[in-house]
Amino acid sequence: MVLAPVPTLAADLNINGVSDYASDEDIEQVTSITQFSDVYPTDWAYQALANLIERYGCVAGYPNGSFSGNRAMTRYEAAALLNTCLDRITEITGELRRLIKEFERELAIIRGRVDGLEARVGELESSQFSTTTTKLDGQATFVVNGNAFKGSAGGVVSNQNSRLGAANLLFDLELNLETSFSGKDQLNTTLRAANFSDDSSLNGTPSTSSALDSAFSANASGEPILAIDKIFYTFTPATGVTVTVGPNVGQDDMLTVWPSVYATTPILNVTTMGGAPMAYNQNQGAGAGLSWQSANGFSVSANYVAINGNRGDARGGGIATAHAGGTGTFQVAYQNSAWTLAATYSGMQNDEGLFPYGTPLVVDSLQENRGFTHALGLGGSWQPLESGWLPSVSAGWGINSTRYDGNGDTKGLVESSQSWTIGLQWQDIDSSGQSAGMAVGQPVFATSLYGGSTPEDGNYVWECWYQLQLSDGISVTPALFFLSRPLGQQTPTGRTVQQLGALVLTTLTF
Repeated sequence: MVLAPVPTLAADLNINGVSDYASDEDIEQVTSITQFSDVYPTDWAYQALANLIERYGCVAGYPNGSFSGNRAMTRYEAAALLNTCLDRITEITGELRRLIKEFERELAIIRGRVDGLEARVGELESSQFSTTTTKLDGQATFVVNGNAFKGSAGGVVSNQNSRLGAANLLFDLELNLETSFSGKDQLNTTLRAANFSDDSSLNGTPSTSSALDSAFSANASGEPILAIDKIFYTFTPATGVTVTVGPNVGQDDMLTVWPSVYATTPILNVTTMGGAPMAYNQNQGAGAGLSWQSANGFSVSANYVAINGNRGDARGGGIATAHAGGTGTFQVAYQNSAWTLAATYSGMQNDEGLFPYGTPLVVDSLQENRGFTHALGLGGSWQPLESGWLPSVSAGWGINSTRYDGNGDTKGLVESSQSWTIGLQWQDIDSSGQSAGMAVGQPVFATSLYGGSTPEDGNYVWECWYQLQLSDGISVTPALFFLSRPLGQQTPTGRTVQQLGALVLTTLTF
């Protein structure tokens, strides 16, 4: 039989110390480390002792109020200390048992509710229409508006006032569905319904310059039919690379940068287009695009949209045909937290419905005479790092050149045209959540005509607005806009026609 060596002499055994640890009658349980006269915050084990006392209550000292931390511990003292700790743990366990017994009914109710929730979640998961992630957001816009036409062309002014001068109430509802299948892709579906008819001033009558940014019509009568406005798919095959393809996608959906920050809360659509409504034409149809964006803010985008790409008849549509109504766009841009700079080129087939923006002279000559237009847009913006009284500034300029097919007389048709816009926007004025903006510019106007005649369709556009943010999801925006020559070259010679519009937009986002 092997005996373990005795670590200390019998004379060293502190019988009183063993008694002190073993009996709660000889000393009260220590509840604070400050009760020890020989333990100081500078001692290396100070924090460990404090934790044992405060969390577990299983440390005792000697009757003289000392802990004697440097003294060797006998096996009897260790046993007594361990017994005290175990007694304390037993007390805690007993308290827990009593609490569980006391609240047994409530705990059973909670367990039942949790089981019910698990069952309902399982039912929803088994019956959901898709295992992918879909996000829905929307915006409803109510517009109260009225127009007044003035000028020296009395008959034209009276006619426009009778056609468009009545106050009316319009709406536009937009629902956006964003669905991801892998976390690196997205199916975008936009549903819209509105009652903007083709003869509404805010839908582009008598000039496309007065078209509201939120205007939409699925048919000429303005009957509010819910329709798919856009549907396209994007995915990222590599870092910084995005591919977009869809049967109904907009040019602006495939650009990495939009040069104007004024576009966040515009009134007229023409003021959002970076000063170059031809280069940034927002044409929409069957299309595809590729973009690359670097980590330091530089980006390159290229895309193609065929307005008539859903038609199977090559004589009136198709993709990459003579009548596709195609737009090819290439953009180089730079963007950081304050600055945005972009240069954009668009090459466009002149075809019916291709150019929704501009004055009547430019629009008519391009839509009714097939050919090709080269459009260049240069634009940029600056915005302060902190919102307040200092506004963001957006500015842009566009220049366009058009060549027509050789089957017909081109005399008097547009050869070249330009455009420009400057926009100021005050965001979150005085930290109150209110915003304001103002923009001025000229939509596409002819600068030269074939045959040497002088164009007379220059039209200035001005708008201002103030947005009252009533809550996170509701805003009210009163606004004014003015068109100096909305009929362009169709204005009677030597006469003037001007348009003043007033409106109030109530926007609800969800």
